[in-house]
Amino acid sequence: MCLAMEKGEFRASQVVALVAVFAALNVITDSFGRELPQAGIWYSWNFSIEPLTGIVLGPLFGFASNFIGVMIGHYVNPIGVYEFLFTIGAPIGAAVSALMFKGRWKLVLVYYVALFTAYFITPVSWQLPLWGMWDTYIAFFVLIATILLVEKGVWRNETHGRTSFSLILAASAFVGLEADILFRIFIFIPGQTYSLFYDLNIEALQAIWGSAALITPAKAVLSTMVTVIIGHPLIRTLRKAGILIYH
Repeated sequence: MCLAMEKGEFRASQVVALVAVFAALNVITDSFGRELPQAGIWYSWNFSIEPLTGIVLGPLFGFASNFIGVMIGHYVNPIGVYEFLFTIGAPIGAAVSALMFKGRWKLVLVYYVALFTAYFITPVSWQLPLWGMWDTYIAFFVLIATILLVEKGVWRNETHGRTSFSLILAASAFVGLEADILFRIFIFIPGQTYSLFYDLNIEALQAIWGSAALITPAKAVLSTMVTVIIGHPLIRTLRKAGILIYH
């Protein structure tokens, strides 16, 4: 009994330690790097660590760790009170990356369909360029491809093949990052915050959609690359050490 208690306590301490480490990394990355004065677009470098947080910690602890990090980061380097709402997209993205990594696609599919539907039934979206969200469409197709692989039994994050594992990391990161973007779009357009918070007209919205169509995909690609490069050796090391939470 004592041995079991010691193991349980050790396991709990591992969880706390990993959550704390990733929360600190999220604070650091969220505390600098803001460059665009436009709502609904990433303002910090937190996107670079967001998917890896979820993949390593899992959907629950990944969400919690990222949430703690971005909230503290926004206090350290504040953008504005409204951004505390938009930045909830980051922990959601971390959780979605974790779900994707484990092949748990059902919740992710419901999330994407629900937010796409909310966007396209909002009248103001009909006046925005359809191509402005092209990266989210690609993410949805990646999600569908993932579903097919999971159903065929091909999706295995335990695979020893480096190429296959890297592709799983990349798909998980990309779909999670775009889930983050979709949440921000949901708050911005269906949530009417473009008007309630920022008093933007249609011309301003169209300008934002044009710039976001270039900026957010670039950041998603960069973060996906970081996740693949760092994620493979990190997860392998943590597995050998026996301290992974979600694996």
